[in-house]
Amino acid sequence: MRFAMTSRTLSAAISLVAFFGYSSALCAQAAKTPTLGEILQRLEANLNHYDTGVPSFFCDEHVISKMEPGVRDQDTITDSVFRLKRTADSDHTTALVESREIKSVNGKPPTKRDLKGPTVVSGVFEGGLAVVSHNQTACMRYDLQRINRKRPTDPYIVRFATALTPENTADCLLQEKSKGLVFIDPASMQITHLELTTPRHTIIPGNAYESAVVGKRDLTVDYAPVLLGGQSFWMPSTITSRNVGGIGTFDVTVWSFQATYRNYHRLEVTSRILPAGEVPGP
Repeated sequence: MRFAMTSRTLSAAISLVAFFGYSSALCAQAAKTPTLGEILQRLEANLNHYDTGVPSFFCDEHVISKMEPGVRDQDTITDSVFRLKRTADSDHTTALVESREIKSVNGKPPTKRDLKGPTVVSGVFEGGLAVVSHNQTACMRYDLQRINRKRPTDPYIVRFATALTPENTADCLLQEKSKGLVFIDPASMQITHLELTTPRHTIIPGNAYESAVVGKRDLTVDYAPVLLGGQSFWMPSTITSRNVGGIGTFDVTVWSFQATYRNYHRLEVTSRILPAGEVPGP
């Protein structure tokens, strides 16, 4: 059977297409991009939820670090148990303290020999999400990147740069001149990706015998949701870093690493009171 389209049917079809096109335009206008201020307020709320609600936890940390140029045994694979513990301060506030227990280096039990170069990074779990937040507006210049978001799932992008002054530096999260950007998921308004560049970063601190090694640092963090204690928190899934600095007069050394995090678990301590005379079991 053949279908013949009359002029009246064709006119109705065109009207229907025009209607849906008009409706789509209205929906697009309704779902307009939030302002930079609105985004910063949402990120601040997410940060407060993390700071006040995240429990002490531990997870597996797998780090592949390299030092170039160098001999092969300077490349290391380190497996550790990473911990973030909520501790009480003397002023009745709490702090999130990072630590790790190294389980193996290159597949062998760790020794007391120090690992050469910056093989791990600290502070990302506690402060990474705070780099772009309303609380840091006195220390940062933020800019909402104007991009053509073709799909509702396309991220918002906020670029940032430090604005350090003698008056505000003490209260700033980043103490070195830096710049970067974050990707923000429009559905959850959570940071999913962070890029940070520090042109003059202290790679290796100096001491009484050696000068500090200063160079460029590029840091990237990818975040993913993790369920802890019945609540969802966005945690680093991958951290990569590349540090380029000079050791000696002319030598240029590159330290790099990639750390992955998985198997998040809440850190819990259980106890019970034994009846008099009962011997605790194994």
